[in-house]
Amino acid sequence: MTMTLHSDQNSVQATPTRAARLLALVYGMLSYAVFLGTFIYAIGFVSGVLVPKTIDDGTNAPWSTALVINLALMSIFAVQHSGMARRAFKSFFARFFAPAVERSTFVLFASLSLILLFWQWQPLSSVLWKIDGPVFAGALSAGGAIGWIIVLYSTFLISHFELFGLTQVITQFLGRVAQPIKFKTPGLYRLVRHPIYLGFIIAFWSTPLMTVGHFLFASVTTGYIFVGIWLEERDLVAFFGDEYRKYRDRVAMLLPGIF
Repeated sequence: MTMTLHSDQNSVQATPTRAARLLALVYGMLSYAVFLGTFIYAIGFVSGVLVPKTIDDGTNAPWSTALVINLALMSIFAVQHSGMARRAFKSFFARFFAPAVERSTFVLFASLSLILLFWQWQPLSSVLWKIDGPVFAGALSAGGAIGWIIVLYSTFLISHFELFGLTQVITQFLGRVAQPIKFKTPGLYRLVRHPIYLGFIIAFWSTPLMTVGHFLFASVTTGYIFVGIWLEERDLVAFFGDEYRKYRDRVAMLLPGIF
């Protein structure tokens, strides 16, 4: 199950004014719009289609320079993503801001760190493999598309709009009480605990043209996914206790019935 733990919106807070609730709603909607544009661009960036700059575009810098810059860009995303997803940060955030905008803030900063990565990414264009046969090349391209579909579909299985912060700001704007977080495992979550991460791995590795730069991106992000899984499951066990432990014992992490 992908991390869906958010700040406790039922904590004691001064009731926000209508103007503050409207501002939070606009902020949440803008953050979601930035996320949506970033997600669509990410598909083109990794797949090498339809965007101004892909993972293999740009002027080739010395390989050592490109390596340092690319690792730094991925590290910025990893630190932001993991740090702001932790319960300690959520508690700190809630001391100064309305908990309803915490998820939107996380989404916005994650999107901005990815935009920085797309903008400053340095290509490493040496080719590790290239599949020319139309059948196999088409199959790999289709596999990448399937990976992105799995990612998006899995977010809707566990409440897409809550995952990306819209539900929280709309609930606050309407003056309603946020519902308690419930543990649920719909659809693909009955087969693997982390279908979103599985989709990303498929999308990153399924390509008929694998350059050194693409390989670096896929390798580092895959490694980060496993770190993220460890951090998320630690938090999920702390939050849901035995309910999540039983789920973890029963359902594979990424490959149904295997791993």
